Amino acid sequence: MVASTNSSILSFIPGISISKDGEQHAFIQIIDGKTAQTDYYSFPIEEFSFSRKEFAIAIGQNYFSRDKIILNIRNDTSFITGEIKMSEQVEFPTHAILNPEIMGWYRFVPFMECYHGVVSMTHQLEGQLLKNGKAYNFDRGIGYIEKDWGSSMPAAWIWIQSNNFNKGHSSFMLSVANIPWLGKSFTGFLGFFLHDKKLYRFATYTNAKLKIEKSESDTVRITIKNRKNTFSILAVRKNSGLLKAPVKGSMDRRIPESVDARLELSVYDKKGVLIFCDSTSVSGLEMVGDQKLLMKLVK
Repeated sequence: MVASTNSSILSFIPGISISKDGEQHAFIQIIDGKTAQTDYYSFPIEEFSFSRKEFAIAIGQNYFSRDKIILNIRNDTSFITGEIKMSEQVEFPTHAILNPEIMGWYRFVPFMECYHGVVSMTHQLEGQLLKNGKAYNFDRGIGYIEKDWGSSMPAAWIWIQSNNFNKGHSSFMLSVANIPWLGKSFTGFLGFFLHDKKLYRFATYTNAKLKIEKSESDTVRITIKNRKNTFSILAVRKNSGLLKAPVKGSMDRRIPESVDARLELSVYDKKGVLIFCDSTSVSGLEMVGDQKLLMKLVK
C-alpha cells in the first residue's frame, strides 16, 4: 500500500505456518518501505479463519480481503489499528482451462512446493492506520495484492513489482525462480505489464525468452522477448527489511525485501519502436538465493 504522496509505504503479509514437527500458528508480517523496519506478530492457529467463496481471511481481530483491511493488533510493545478500503480493483483475467491465472498450466502441476496468484494488479486506497502513535494516511493511495501458498519458497528467485509509475494506470510484476520439484529443480518465470487497460503477459509457458543480463548484490538487469514485444528491466535495491519465509512449512528462512527499489522499464513493439518508458522509486524487489543458478538456467 502506497500513499498518494509516497510518504507512507506499508506491506502486509497475513498467513499461517504448519510445520512437520506439529508447530502451528497464524501470523501477520509488516514491512515499512520507508524505514525497512519489519514486524512479525504471531497468533494461535485457532484465531485463523478463511472464506472458501472469496479472498478473505481473519486473524484474531484483523481482517484481510480484496476490498478491505481492518487492523487491531496490540501487544506489550506495540499496536496498530485502523481500516483501509480498496476500490476499482483491476483483477488478473482468468479462465479455468484456457487462462488459469498467472501460473498458466503450471497451476495444475502436482507436488510443487510453492504456488503463486495475483489478486489485484492495481486498485485505489482510502483510510488511515495508526501504528505506535504514528498516523499513516492512504487516502487516494494505490495498492496491489498477490498471494502464495505451499510449503517452501523457491531455492533462488528474483521478484519485482510496482504499480507506482509516473505514467499512471500502469502495473508490472515479474517473478523468476529456480523451483524444487520431485527431488530435482527447474527454472521458470512469469509476469505481466498492464498499461492503458492493455495487459501484456510473459512467462515460460507462453514461450517468451528471458535473459538475465546482470544480477549482482543490489542490481539486476533483465530482457524479456516474445513474438510481439521486448521488455527491458533494470531494478536497483535500496533499503531492505528481513522477512520470515517458509521452509517445509516452518517460518525459518530470512529473506531481504526492498519496497523502495528503483525500477526502470522500457517496452518495445516487434519493430523495435518504443511504446513505454518510465521509472519509479517505489518498487518491490527481492533477490534471494544463488543468482548464478538463475542466470545459468534461464535463457
